[in-house]
Amino acid sequence: MYIKTVYKGASAEIVEKKSRFIGEVYPVASEEEATEILEKVKKKYWDARHHCWAYVIGEVQTTERFSDDGEPGGTAGKPILEVLRGAETTNTMIIVTRYFGGTLLGTGGLVRAYTKASQEALSASMIITRISGAKLKLTTDYTGIGKIQYILGQRKIPILDSVYTDKVEVFVLVSEEEEKSLISEITEGTNGRAVIEKELVCRFAEVDGEYLIWEE
Repeated sequence: MYIKTVYKGASAEIVEKKSRFIGEVYPVASEEEATEILEKVKKKYWDARHHCWAYVIGEVQTTERFSDDGEPGGTAGKPILEVLRGAETTNTMIIVTRYFGGTLLGTGGLVRAYTKASQEALSASMIITRISGAKLKLTTDYTGIGKIQYILGQRKIPILDSVYTDKVEVFVLVSEEEEKSLISEITEGTNGRAVIEKELVCRFAEVDGEYLIWEE
């Protein structure tokens, strides 16, 4: 399973006819957490007119919620939600705070403003793809390591570490979709000489050239 989510949120501000729209992105794991974040934002921008928001939570059966917070129906919360849907991100919340500038923007103007503030904040955020899979330990002799390295390279399997003693131990991350076929190919390619152990069922993601691992 591949899940796109926000690793680090960000903010962006736009101005439309003197109204300020401050978009902020947050990673969220539950509706309770989303509620807590919203309350903090309301306190932070206590003098603002509107705090419109949307979030998507869950990985299989997702929960979607949004609010126009006093803006005309369909002009704020739904456009924010559409930005999240378009980015295909989950466990993510966007809040757009508006300071009213004295000029009405109209329905179309509000939709464009809330959409733009959301898009810019999300674009500035760090979005990662979390992959469900496992950490494997591959143990082989020196005659088998070349074949294993070739297979890993062909499949672009990330290698976490390699240990060379009287034998070779290679630690890799593999997605759950690819795990079975990888094990089969390595077993066949080394004529059964490789010992393959599953050390950890996990989720992992590449961030700035390094791999983060979350244990299941």
